[in-house]
Amino acid sequence: MSGVPLSVLAFGALCAAVGLVRLIEMRLSRRHQRALAARGAARRPERLFPAMVALHTAVIVGGPIEVLALGRPWRPGLGWPALAVVLAAQGLRWWVIRTLGAQWNVQIVASTPSHGVVTSGPYRWIRHPNYVAVFAELAALPLVHGAWVTAALGGLAHVAILAGRIRAEERVLMGDEAYRAAMGRKPRFVPALIPWFTRASSGGGDPDARGGS
Repeated sequence: MSGVPLSVLAFGALCAAVGLVRLIEMRLSRRHQRALAARGAARRPERLFPAMVALHTAVIVGGPIEVLALGRPWRPGLGWPALAVVLAAQGLRWWVIRTLGAQWNVQIVASTPSHGVVTSGPYRWIRHPNYVAVFAELAALPLVHGAWVTAALGGLAHVAILAGRIRAEERVLMGDEAYRAAMGRKPRFVPALIPWFTRASSGGGDPDARGGS
């Protein structure tokens, strides 16, 4: 594209790649939902899920639009650290997906007790590593090329949506006695400074168990 700086093209490609990953995740989630439904797990109605999809789309598309419309320059001092956060968030997100296996989902699914509780991988330390990854990724992605308006507005909207989403999800999770025992006293987002104390005070749980939220 004539006249468009290479950094802008690279940023657009990065956002497109993130969008493609989201589509892959949606397809994987639908496959998991079918498998869970066959085992008796029911998906719960979610009024905030469409808002989450709209927000993710708006941030992924809005970043490049802001860069082009307002001429946001590439600033290495901000861009490289932001890119590192995006890549780290992707790594954490796929670690979550690998850890949960067939129980990973983009929507709230009430598992049956036979599924067990996941306390391995990042779930050794926190209850919601997936939300940590998603929030960090969407906050950092626009900043890779200085789209700070998209980052700020998207971050504020994300906080509001996640607050409601996590309340809805935890109403389902905390209804399971095994989940409360294994995960109920772990931090939601930030690991405790003394992990062994957190494990001792949380009632334990088999760190190699599979299944769960």
